[in-house]
Amino acid sequence: MAISSTIQQIQDVVEYLEPRLPKKPEIAIILGSGLGEFVHAIKNPTLIPYGEIPHFQKTSVEGHGGTLVIGELNGVVVACLQGRWHFYEGHSMDSIVLPTRAMAALGAHTLFVTNAAGGVNLGFKSGELMIIEDHINMMGDNPLTGKESALFGPRFPDMSEAYSRDCIQILENHAKAKMIPHKKGVYIGLRGPTYETPAEVKMLRTLGGDAVGMSTVPEAIAARHLGMRVTGISVITNMASGIEQKTLDHSEVQETANRVMASLTDLIISSLPEISRSATQQKSHSALIR
Repeated sequence: MAISSTIQQIQDVVEYLEPRLPKKPEIAIILGSGLGEFVHAIKNPTLIPYGEIPHFQKTSVEGHGGTLVIGELNGVVVACLQGRWHFYEGHSMDSIVLPTRAMAALGAHTLFVTNAAGGVNLGFKSGELMIIEDHINMMGDNPLTGKESALFGPRFPDMSEAYSRDCIQILENHAKAKMIPHKKGVYIGLRGPTYETPAEVKMLRTLGGDAVGMSTVPEAIAARHLGMRVTGISVITNMASGIEQKTLDHSEVQETANRVMASLTDLIISSLPEISRSATQQKSHSALIR
């Protein structure tokens, strides 16, 4: 049987990256809008622009640097994706989750997602960190649609623990110990690229959402399908439409992300060793990519 195009792309990425990596990554970290400066904390970094990696897309959204940075954070080997590409840019779901699947194939057991999000919960405020407890997929698509997804895991994967409870507790403990203001909540992923209307925000709140954005959900689904643990943090960069009497602008997202970068970096770095130690040793469902 001919190998699928998706599997071939993953193998192309792995074959390109493996000789260039000093060590196999334990944790893959995806950085959202305005959070790219996080990579400066990585020790002994190896930098590989997305444009040099087979099948990787160049980022087009401001605040997404477009570089894979591999090195050590607090003794943990990480592969840090400085930016992502999005569904609203016209990319397919398979393309969006290719980096996640490739990091799993390289050996990462945990995916750490970050994003800039709008606050839907009226108890939130701009500049807070939200530990993601769960998500709601309202993108109108799913990265597991199609026959090829069965190559990576079960046809109907369980999502009852989309975000690792162990990791949520670890992040919360470290945030409290460091007195970092934070919340926990549900992230809703929408297709975008428009910001939500006030009526849509009211609907999202009614559905149980605490924060809203245009990313993260596809990667989390693909990672869980592969048997990876997932954890994540949303930076509440603005309150969603209709909550505050002002227009929304991407520059505000970047400005707020820069303002909370120190707290986000401190929280992630301090928690990584415990997150790595707590990882259940589990193999990918897909023997084709491991």
